[in-house]
Amino acid sequence: MSTKDGSSRKRKQDSAQTQKADDRDSDVNSLSPMIASFKSFQLELDIRHDKYERLVKLSRDITIESKRTIFLLHRVISPSVPSAEEVLAESDVKLDGVRQKIKQIAEELLGEDLYQFHKAFTPGIQEFVEAVSFQHYIKHRTLISLEDINARLVFLQEGKSEATGPSADPQGMQELAFQVTPTDYLLGVADLTGELMRMCISSVGNGDIDTPYQLSQFLREIHDGFSYIGNTGPYEVSKKLHTLRQSLGKVEDACYTLRVRGSEIPKHMLADVFASRAVPIDPDEGVA
Repeated sequence: MSTKDGSSRKRKQDSAQTQKADDRDSDVNSLSPMIASFKSFQLELDIRHDKYERLVKLSRDITIESKRTIFLLHRVISPSVPSAEEVLAESDVKLDGVRQKIKQIAEELLGEDLYQFHKAFTPGIQEFVEAVSFQHYIKHRTLISLEDINARLVFLQEGKSEATGPSADPQGMQELAFQVTPTDYLLGVADLTGELMRMCISSVGNGDIDTPYQLSQFLREIHDGFSYIGNTGPYEVSKKLHTLRQSLGKVEDACYTLRVRGSEIPKHMLADVFASRAVPIDPDEGVA
């Protein structure tokens, strides 16, 4: 019994000494400047990761609402819609809601480097550019500029009363601006060409034979602009040039068919004819 009691006491003493040693090491580690630095790095990374995830969610919401706006705008050329002005007014309301989401992105990026988080929200911004430019074309038959888009993304928010400068407001309001990057603008405009191609097909099906010729000229001008960029621009831009050529080719094919065989094909069948015709395009065409 005495031997067992002695062994038990020895194990307890060893365990107590080990625990004390661990406590001392823990105290030393917690006071170590290196450990403190790594903990601060961990906290900073966690904050950035959470911010990135919030931006991804906002981008997803912007993408969904922008797509809904584009679907709505396609109703403008539908003969069943009594008033195009009502559709455009509804699209203004939807785009204003999207702008509020972009305002939240601007708030998240306040004091941050935009390009550190750019990948998180660029899909939504591209979709917003596509929706805004599509609405602008329907209204004015022109391409909206990057400056005009950025001018719509200037917001007012509550600021500190001691703020000074041109962005300060006497009532404590400050300007908060979000700037769409040139790359996001170009990618959004490239996606716009697909919507214009669908608009062309729908217009022909509704008996409108003037819109395809307008769209053909407009798409040709956009294509020429992208051709100047070529491979000197971002990779994503040159990659979407193939889709742009496809859209332009289908619209030009529609115009050709209208000019040559328009009188032979009934108007209600023209849309089906154009939709079924595919334009084979070499994806490497024009790439230097």
